[in-house]
Amino acid sequence: MSAASSLLSEEQFLCSICLDVFTDPVSIPCGHNFCKNCITQHWDVSVQFQCPMCKKLFYRRPELQVNTFISEMAAQFRKSAQMKASSCPDQRCAKPGEVPCDVCTGTKLKALKSCLVCLASYCETHLEPHQTMTGLKKHMLINPVENLQDRMCKEHDKPLELFCKTDQMCVCLLCTVLDHKSHDIVPLKEEYKGKKAELGKTEAEIQQKIQERQLKIQEIKHSVELSKEDADREIADSVRVFTALMQSVERGQAELTETIEEKQKTTEKQAEGFIKELEQEISELMKRTAEVEQLSRTEDHLHLLQSFPSLNTPPHTKDWTEVSVHRSSCEGTVRRAVAQLEETLRKEMEKLLEAELKRVQQYAVDVTLDPDTAHPELILSDDGKQVKDGDVKKNLPKTPERFSQCANVLGKQNFSSGRFYYEVQVKGKTEWDLGVARGSISRKGKITLSPKKGYWTICLMNGNEYKALAGPSVLLSLKSKPQKVGVFVDYEEGLVSFYDVDAAALIYSYTGCTFTEKLYPFFSPCPNDGGKNSAPLIISPVNHTD
Repeated sequence: MSAASSLLSEEQFLCSICLDVFTDPVSIPCGHNFCKNCITQHWDVSVQFQCPMCKKLFYRRPELQVNTFISEMAAQFRKSAQMKASSCPDQRCAKPGEVPCDVCTGTKLKALKSCLVCLASYCETHLEPHQTMTGLKKHMLINPVENLQDRMCKEHDKPLELFCKTDQMCVCLLCTVLDHKSHDIVPLKEEYKGKKAELGKTEAEIQQKIQERQLKIQEIKHSVELSKEDADREIADSVRVFTALMQSVERGQAELTETIEEKQKTTEKQAEGFIKELEQEISELMKRTAEVEQLSRTEDHLHLLQSFPSLNTPPHTKDWTEVSVHRSSCEGTVRRAVAQLEETLRKEMEKLLEAELKRVQQYAVDVTLDPDTAHPELILSDDGKQVKDGDVKKNLPKTPERFSQCANVLGKQNFSSGRFYYEVQVKGKTEWDLGVARGSISRKGKITLSPKKGYWTICLMNGNEYKALAGPSVLLSLKSKPQKVGVFVDYEEGLVSFYDVDAAALIYSYTGCTFTEKLYPFFSPCPNDGGKNSAPLIISPVNHTD
């Protein structure tokens, strides 16, 4: 039997109705064979008793004859298929999540393809008819998918072969002449190409977004690294400064203690000398007292008279009336030690401020003046780097951006994140205002500069009076008159700092600010004052110190 089966094609033992190897094969009068269940169900629903293969018509339902030969051959083919499946990885049993063969009985093998015409999935064995039979070769095969019934029109039970562009849905042939009549209908393949192109575009956009976010991750990581470097540097600076201060305190305390102890030792040594000298004089006086007392008791007239001259005169002693031991004085010693500590702290602060200024200068930006915001009396240089008051109002458009009453002007550039720094030369001026301002500030009428009004500024008044216009104003005590002022802003930190660039000194800092909108550099050269304040404010290039 096995030798015979090897000479025959498996196609000869497939039921033409279920396309599987015969199960309980039966023969009908025309000689064709089918699974008993397949031909029975076929005739149960058919009006006529007709052979599915040759179309021969029977006037009455034929009796079904069991074909034992084909039954035995079919069993051999099933056994052969199972052996083949066990030796071929692609023929393994379907696992959870994999598409099983719809034809396999008993153990379901993994499907290799799904047929969009038959709406069934097939393993390698049951796929063979679609690869060999002329009629089945035209069927469209795809990689195995589940729920093939979803590819049938639920209303007409026909394959979904077309796409309605009007309603954006898949339809069958009957849908186009009934529910979707006069709609824009195209084949699935055509719409598939269009949608696939859109998916390609979508995929490209998604990939771009992925790349953008990967770059953002790198940017954030880089920011964290820079932040860590800043933190490490600040920690190192703090350790250095506080170590120096603690060493200075310890050294000052030790020197102070040594000085006080030396003074006390000197006092004690002096006192010991005085006491020793006094004790010696006391001893001499007591000795003379004993001799006088002894002589006064003598009865020898001659002896008393001869000894009297030497004993009547007291021994030579020191006049102790003006002699005293002064208490060691430590007044001013502690104060001088603290003053020395303050000097050490001042020097360390100077080093820190110099390093701080170098760091903030790394955030230098190019700032130019915006003529559209300048008060009509102001004169701006062609390069937008200088501004002064001209005493004469020019006839300029009264735009919302322009300051109408106060001699102010903003920078063209604005900042809504990060850090930025610029420097302004104020040399030769008796009055000026500098800082940053919110974009929404009022520019009409009289203006009060304060953080509450949207201004973070410092100013010079009357030639030598410096103030931070913090609302209320803070009078600033500066060691030197700044010739160039540096302005630094850390948007996220809420910090605005002003520096005397030449002296590398901090003038003033606004801290804990809340910024929610764009910030603009702010300048006011103030009135000309009859030529006394005619020097311009000059936005200077930043010279990065080594």
